[in-house]
Amino acid sequence: MGRLYGTSEIADRLGVTRQRAHVITRQKGFPEPYDELVMGSVWRVEDVEAWIREHRPEIAEDPES
Repeated sequence: MGRLYGTSEIADRLGVTRQRAHVITRQKGFPEPYDELVMGSVWRVEDVEAWIREHRPEIAEDPES
């Protein structure tokens, strides 16, 4: 399965509020959630990081670090 991000982790990763992250995760082109839990949706880290590399390259992590 690998690691997962919830909305809070996505907000932290993007440097936005949880409310803004919620809006971003509902936009066309954002990866589909891996699963829906009682606490909310979760996404595979790999999927979110790929989206960040494409849509927010200025905050993409250097794979060498």
